[in-house]
Amino acid sequence: MTIAAKPPAEVTIDIDLVRALLREQHPDLASLTLVDAGEGWDNRLIRVGDKLAVRMPRRAAAAVLIEQEQRWLSALAGRLPLPIPVPVRTGRPGCGYPWHWSVVPWLSGESALRARWDPERMAADLGEFLSRLHQPAPEDAPLNPWRGIPLARRDEIFRKQLDQLRAPADRNAPLCLWERVVSTPPWPGPPVWIHGDLHPGNLLVTNGRLSAVVDFGDLCAGDPATDLAVMWMLLPAEARPAFLRSARGAFTPIDEHTRMRALGWALTLGLAYLSGSRDDDAMHAVGRVVIRAALDEAC
Repeated sequence: MTIAAKPPAEVTIDIDLVRALLREQHPDLASLTLVDAGEGWDNRLIRVGDKLAVRMPRRAAAAVLIEQEQRWLSALAGRLPLPIPVPVRTGRPGCGYPWHWSVVPWLSGESALRARWDPERMAADLGEFLSRLHQPAPEDAPLNPWRGIPLARRDEIFRKQLDQLRAPADRNAPLCLWERVVSTPPWPGPPVWIHGDLHPGNLLVTNGRLSAVVDFGDLCAGDPATDLAVMWMLLPAEARPAFLRSARGAFTPIDEHTRMRALGWALTLGLAYLSGSRDDDAMHAVGRVVIRAALDEAC
């Protein structure tokens, strides 16, 4: 497979820039210690003192996502059973930086990619979080061209990514499963709020328990099966029934069609992680794990 690297940053974000922006727009925070906490595909995170962080888009495609978080997360947070990074302040373009940015709480914990946790507790806690998140979204909620959509609309990109696998034999089982799940009837209910990018790297663990869910840049309205795919990325087979029981809600019936669509999302997201993780060993590993788990589930 041809594996892509993380998109390059379109602006330089460093401690000096963040300090200047804080002095200009939030001067009461400007004297706090700043520590670079790293970057993902879309944003760089700078820790501000002990309790806050600055979240800044590193490329233009992410700028609108920050504004979506600023608009919607505060409305969602009150009904969720775990902390999420609701912006506590907002920033505007300045000091040569072109986009809006956020000041968010610093949510402590270790990524579920590295932490140790109890599978049954994780299944119950994460399922409950999703049952509370997956509620009907308002008509003006954001939509995403890649997440929460009918699986048939991902068919072209799935096949392109599958064709990049080195050995033809590597394609046979995923393609067979894909052709089964893509024919599953689409989500029949109203579009519900979904996280949109729910993988182990966006789950924080403290003392062995799920303690926060982060990175809501892909927050949108759509099919809840998109988020349910996380169970094949994260949970052993024996914990998945507990996850589905906990995730079931008034607006998320976990029937066979929902499970099959979730399996399809696990497969297509796994391929996406494989094809886009040349410089991210952890996400490359998630891609391998979820594809294998989806294939095993289907056997």
